Amino acid sequence: MSRPSLVALDPIGNEPLETARQTIAIEIEGLNALAASIDAAFAHVVELIDVCRGRVVVTGVGKSGHVGQKIAATLASTGTPAFFLHAAEAAHGDLGMIGETDIVLAISNSGESAEMQPIVEYCRRFQVRLIAMTAKPDSSLGRYADAVLRLPEAAEACPISLAPMTSTTMSLVLGDALASALMRVRNFQRDDFAKFHPGGKLGAQLLKLHEVLDRMPHLKAMPRVETTSPMTEVIAVISRGQCGATAVYESGRFAGIVTDGDLRRALEARPTLDQSAADMMTASPLAIGADRLAVDALALCEERRVSAIFVTDADGGICGLVQLKDLLALGIV
Repeated sequence: MSRPSLVALDPIGNEPLETARQTIAIEIEGLNALAASIDAAFAHVVELIDVCRGRVVVTGVGKSGHVGQKIAATLASTGTPAFFLHAAEAAHGDLGMIGETDIVLAISNSGESAEMQPIVEYCRRFQVRLIAMTAKPDSSLGRYADAVLRLPEAAEACPISLAPMTSTTMSLVLGDALASALMRVRNFQRDDFAKFHPGGKLGAQLLKLHEVLDRMPHLKAMPRVETTSPMTEVIAVISRGQCGATAVYESGRFAGIVTDGDLRRALEARPTLDQSAADMMTASPLAIGADRLAVDALALCEERRVSAIFVTDADGGICGLVQLKDLLALGIV
């Protein structure tokens, strides 16, 4: 079967590019309007959530529901307990998921979504705090809410002005702004973030070096020689250790490191095996604390152009030797 000739196809022209740029420009205008609209009402919402003893129950339908799922996930991963409740399912038993100490964040651009009414009534009946994210503060949702995150009036980027585009983008960004503000208020740090992201590439980047050593116990069993050890012994120890280096000790105290490179340089300078570890070692080698992130060790190795780095404990003692290849194997890039 012959394939159609690409030459025969009519060129589409620049219209898709122009439409794409116009869409982005319209949404940027909406975001600029959103940034200008942030006021004391936003700070009030941050305070309400900060003092909340329960969870943030994010709800919405349609595109607002999809945005709500992302906002709930972002809040939960940044230290604010949250989950998403689909507004259409709420009236069929899922209202029981809302506790009296929770706070509801309801997203509706119009504020008049019929599916939202049971949630509003439930909050009213059981005195559950309600925050509305809407472009219509005077809507049914906005009027009842304890606080309103107002979305400014903005043109939808949709070419036929029907599909929600600008409004959903503003909702999403406003949710991010809320999560960021709560992180600042609660002093949420990288260590806190790591608790909720143990897996994947992100989890690997948040690993601390003592956790790396626990995952790879062989890194704790460092090859070691004494300063008086002859070159033949140093070569044998490095070969057995298979990490391209060995720690050097003197009278039980850590004194330095000998690497494959040190061996080669020593033999080039004086081609004889009549040398000791002390003659070849690098004193005060590169080291990093076990409480530091593995990604910091990787950056230090790359900056200093070394293939291995010692890990030290709280007392400054050597507790492991981590190689560049070990860090890369964990997915830390």
